[in-house]
Amino acid sequence: MFGRSGPVQWLAVFLGNPGPRYNGTRHNAGFLAADALAKEQGLKVDRLRFRALTGRLDLDGVGVLVMKPQTYMNESGQAVGQAARFYKLPPERVLVVSDDINLPCGRLRVRPKGSAGGHNGLKSVIAHLGSEDFPRIRIGVGAPPHGGDEQIDWVLGVPKNADWDAFDGACKRAAKAVETYILSGPERAMELYNGQP
Repeated sequence: MFGRSGPVQWLAVFLGNPGPRYNGTRHNAGFLAADALAKEQGLKVDRLRFRALTGRLDLDGVGVLVMKPQTYMNESGQAVGQAARFYKLPPERVLVVSDDINLPCGRLRVRPKGSAGGHNGLKSVIAHLGSEDFPRIRIGVGAPPHGGDEQIDWVLGVPKNADWDAFDGACKRAAKAVETYILSGPERAMELYNGQP
């Protein structure tokens, strides 16, 4: 439920690019997951703070700041670093949701820490937190059919037909995975959400 009682104990950061031209694109998987979480929780993510649209969520007594950074993807860490410093949160309390071309479309991968894996948004978060030791949920969008030359067009494209169904379903499951990670810990979240849908 939505509430303002108690301190912010977690940041739930959903990566994407702002603006209507990016709506529904593979690179905006994080934003779609944020929208799914907001819908389920009856939350508005519309307050501009820390260069991000934010909403305050009380998740079974745990204060969570939901964030959709409004910089472009490769500068996402600016918002994350500002918020983490403001709330004095360590990296392990900053949960980041992003797309991943290295995972098949529709798959999720939950990890308590890791590298950027070539993702510019994660690179920026690592730079601004000064650490790779933050949890992340990656949403598989699949790789472009003809290799690296098409990567930018691929991630800025909108999945079609069955791919859209798999993508949309994964974004909704990622929202659930955020709740599970915060309330039940990484092992439970990995057990429930890693691997096949």
